[in-house]
Formats: sequence, structure tokens, C-alpha cells
Amino acid sequence: MNQHASPVRHPDVDVLIVGAGLSGIDAAYHMKTRRPGQSFAVIESKDEIGGTWATHRFPGIRSDSDLYTFGFDWKPWMGPAIATADEIMAYLQEAVEEQDLRPHIHFGQTVRQATWDSATALWTLHLDTADGARTLTCRFLWLCPGYYRHGEAYVPDFPGRKDFAGPVIHPQFWPDDLDLADKTVTVIGSGATAATLIPAIAGTARHVTMLQRSPTYYFPRPKSDEFTDTLRALDLPPEWFHEIMRRRHLQENRRVTRLARTAPDTLKADLLAAVRAYLGDEADIETDFTPHYRPWQQRVAMIPEGDLFRAIRSGVASVVTDTIQRFTESGIRLTSGRELQSDVIVTATGLVLNTLGDIGFAVDGVDYAPAKHVTHRGIMLDGLPNTAFIFGYIRSSWTLRANLVSNYICRLLDHMEETGARSVTPVLRDGDADDPPRPWIDAEEFSAGYFARGIDRLPRQGAREPWQFSHDYHRDARTLPAARFDDGSLVFGSAREAGAGSARAKADQP
Repeated sequence: MNQHASPVRHPDVDVLIVGAGLSGIDAAYHMKTRRPGQSFAVIESKDEIGGTWATHRFPGIRSDSDLYTFGFDWKPWMGPAIATADEIMAYLQEAVEEQDLRPHIHFGQTVRQATWDSATALWTLHLDTADGARTLTCRFLWLCPGYYRHGEAYVPDFPGRKDFAGPVIHPQFWPDDLDLADKTVTVIGSGATAATLIPAIAGTARHVTMLQRSPTYYFPRPKSDEFTDTLRALDLPPEWFHEIMRRRHLQENRRVTRLARTAPDTLKADLLAAVRAYLGDEADIETDFTPHYRPWQQRVAMIPEGDLFRAIRSGVASVVTDTIQRFTESGIRLTSGRELQSDVIVTATGLVLNTLGDIGFAVDGVDYAPAKHVTHRGIMLDGLPNTAFIFGYIRSSWTLRANLVSNYICRLLDHMEETGARSVTPVLRDGDADDPPRPWIDAEEFSAGYFARGIDRLPRQGAREPWQFSHDYHRDARTLPAARFDDGSLVFGSAREAGAGSARAKADQP
């Protein structure tokens, strides 16, 4: 053997997937079907699959995207477009069982640190488990941790918070034993969480008030329609039904997104007309339901059958647009001087973004900060070897991009096998860094509070391809399958001896 050859070490697993939510399950499916010769494992910090659907357990929790695009393209969704968390969890459990993925998933494993060694072309993961700290090695790291911290939520520092005599609850940590019967509840916030929660508890609580600093756009949508009912009546094969409905929703989303850019005033008028149709002329549409931003500059909250509006019109719920001066013993005092008497306060005030699962990275002994680097196609980062991550769309279903990225990663792994490469690292070419890096997403394009608060934690974008993150599914669906690996932006490290370090014969146990 050449005395200068890299040392050969056998990793515990070829490909390690971090996270068992939708992205992680999709990644596992692609590994099993597209890369059957490579060993892989999925590690998950919780004790169950599902990601956000396992974390959030507040009343009424449901999808904010249609399930025909939010579901997997390899498992038809046959239920209603907007589904409950229980329905989604059942779907995910079925997907895992049908594809026999459960033996690959290992729970209670939290990644704290990941260190790359170029000499061995391996990642070493430092994990916290119920049995204590341990390490795990892999060739390729596939990160599917979602975009927010599951153990931390955003709650402003409200003056007088400790003076309030009742419980203050964030929906991310909803207690199982909370009894709202005959209680007066104030929900702070008016985004998708508030719009979901309020109709669900309005029938139990004495009254629910949605307290908002500024309004949100809402899109009331029927749970079913003539087209869907007709399609169901045809008794098509599930794959056909799913694909037709998927294309329909994709086209509708594309039309609305284009309208938001080219004719925002028209879209705004349509959305507000829908509010007026439910609430009538007596509602203060201008104050309570007319946002200060363009439609789709923040997410439009979907409300099936207009349930939030129906709760408001019936009188079991109400809307107050004001700012908080302080909490009091019995509720909330507003800047206007009004007091909201409350038995329970719910802070639907947002999420806290994470950065690649908040894992600490080091490359050859040097700390690596993802926020200081630029993305390669929104999938990899410059200077970070053998690592890919899933980050979904802001206006379309998360899973749409997860599927495209999964196919891209498998194609990249195919290329590495064909060329004998042991590593792949995005590297800025001459001229790529001439312009200042740009934010992960332009605030003019998307200005949601959780992004504004956490944008500095996220990687940057470059001024040109392939150092940008497209937020357009239709563009990605054309470009990612055709993306070349030989344009000089990816540097491959070749194996120095035949069969170096293959983990294919190893059992799939981390």
C-alpha cells in the first residue's frame, strides 16, 4: 500500500439521516429504493416519528397546506385536502410500515456535535441518548431536522407576566390536562396557529378573544368541492387520484403566487371579500382583517369552511386589534386602556428558528458556523463536506422540496459511486464571491416575524447560481433533476485505494 494513502476506516453507517419527520421519512424511502446497496440509518431525538406533528398537540391542530402536495408523491393521500394532526400521523405511520422503514429508525438520539476528518473522509457524530453520550460515524450526513427548535418557543417578555394569576401557555407545549370549560381565554397572535386553535376551543370555553397587534390574511376554503367529489366518484386508482389532485393544487398555488406578485391589490381584494362574505358588513374589516403587508409576504392562513369566521360571527370568539401594555392579575391591559379579563392566556407568538438542527460543526478541527457560509442550491453549504440538508418552501408544501432534494442527493451519491469519490464539498469558484452574500430570504419577499428574528442564524445566498436557494417549486422541478456535478462548484475527493472504507456489508445499526 502507498504509505501516503489515507487511512481506511469503516463507518458505522454509510448515510446517516438526522430527523424522522416528513423529510427524514422521505429521505429514508429514497435511500432504500434508490440506493439499496448503501447502509443508512435515521436517528430521531424524540421517541416517535412525525416531527412537528409529534411536537404540537394543541386542540384542532391541522395542516396549513393541502395534503396532496404536503403528502409524499410515493404514497397517495386519499383524505380531505386539509387534514388533522391525527390523520397526518396515521398517514406517516402507514408510510413507515408499508416501506419497512422502522428498523432503520433509532429514537432518543440527539446530535450535539459533528466533526469531519478529511484523512478518513468520515463524520463523527457526538450524541446524547437515554443511556448517556456516544459517538457514531458515517460517510454522508443528511440533515432533516426541520426549521425551528422543538424545545423552545418564542414568547415576548411581556411586562407584568408574573402578575397574572392564571396559566400562560404556548401552543408548542400544550398540557394534556388543561380544562378550558367555562373559561375566558385570550389568544395572543393571529397566524395559522391561532386561526386553528380558536375554532377548536371556542365551543368549550366561555369566550375566546384573538388579540392581535396587526391582522393576518386568511383564505377560507371548503373541505370539498364539485371537482373533488366528481373525481372521487370515478373510483380512480389511488395513484391517479392523488396525482390529479396534486397537479390541481400545484397549479392553483402557482396562480395565487403569481397574482401576489403581479396584481397584489386584486388578490388582496379577493381575500378581504371572502372575509366580508362570512362576517358581514358590521365587521371592522379595515382594522381587524386588513394587513399592512402584501398578500403572501407572510403566509396566508388557510381556514377550512371559514371556521374561524363562523366562530367570530356566532359570538363565541372575537377579535381585538391593539398592543399590550402589561399583564395584570386578571388579564391583559392594552395600550388603549382597555382590559381583557382572562382566565387563561395562550401565547401563539411564534417559533424560534434553528440552524441545521443547531448541531455544532467542526471540519478538520476548525469550528464551522453555517450562518457564515453560502448555500449550494439550498441543499449544501460551501466548505462543508459530505453534508446535505432539507429546507422546504415558504409558500408551498415543505414536502414538495424534500422530494426534489432527496432525488438530487441520491443522484449525487450515484455520481460519487460511479467516480470513486469519497467526499464532495461545495467550493466557491473564482468570481462567485465577488458580490456580498444575501440573506437566506429577502424580507421584501417574506417578512414573517420568526424569519425576521432568526434570519442571522441561517446560511447566506450568493448572487448567482448555484449559490442560491430557489423558493419556486416549478423552477426547482426543472433545474434540480438537470443540475450538473461537473461545473466546478463541487470538489470531489477520490478514493486512494479500491474499496476504501465501504460500509455496505455492515449491519444497519448505529
